[in-house]
Amino acid sequence: MKRLIVNADDYGLTATVSAGIRQAHQAGIVTSTTAMMNMAGVEDELQTARRDCPKLGLGVHLVLTAGKPLLPVKEVPSITALSGTESFPKLAVLSKSGDQLKAEEVKAEWRAQIEKFIREAGRQPDHLDSHHHTSYLTPPLFGAMLELAREYDCAIRMPLAGEIDLRLLLGDQASGSVDRVVQFLLPMLLASTDVRRPNCSEIGFYDQQATLATLHAMIDRLPEGVTEIMTHPGQPDETLSQITGYNHQRAVELRLLTDPDLKKRLSAAGVELISFGEL
Repeated sequence: MKRLIVNADDYGLTATVSAGIRQAHQAGIVTSTTAMMNMAGVEDELQTARRDCPKLGLGVHLVLTAGKPLLPVKEVPSITALSGTESFPKLAVLSKSGDQLKAEEVKAEWRAQIEKFIREAGRQPDHLDSHHHTSYLTPPLFGAMLELAREYDCAIRMPLAGEIDLRLLLGDQASGSVDRVVQFLLPMLLASTDVRRPNCSEIGFYDQQATLATLHAMIDRLPEGVTEIMTHPGQPDETLSQITGYNHQRAVELRLLTDPDLKKRLSAAGVELISFGEL
């Protein structure tokens, strides 16, 4: 059986991103989203999702590179030291200096984000992934996410695509070579049989590759088992453009993910749409 999770990252980043994700669920093929629990207004956005999208899977988008920690600065000094402020460091800084982070501080901050999600959503998260894929950069970071997934009995994003295209997932973010990251990720995954995850992930629907042809190709080559497609739909506005360079592309993704022919194509291919909670 072929089963597909279509996850929208960055819920709560802005009100327009959250609205776009809900639209992509209600009118399209998005089945799941992950919330950034340190963003302003995320509490209201979660309440709206619970009310308007009861079938939408909800997880936590663990954050280390956007906004401020939920914990006081004195409790996460190795994290804020990288930025020299009370905010999280930029991705470029974290990518080069991730080994300086103390795993216990990261785990405590990520736990605070999960606990806030539980308070606001009134439920456990159905899965964990991470903003900018930071949980896959070093063994301690990946280990912290695995431990939290066990603690909260939830799934994680599969970090290795079917063809193990980790270069596409991490790009230039990896501390050291991509081969080094693969060397620790694969053994840690194989040793974590108690942590649920899809069989594979599709991470190529992004930026210039966010096209209908890309989606059709992904659907046509879906293997047996469970696959996740990572997406970033949204309704861009001026606020979003000041936060991220990935702005107008979100509207493109939203338009494509709500294409009326996609559900017909999935049905014809015998693909069942599910969320992480159904793993």
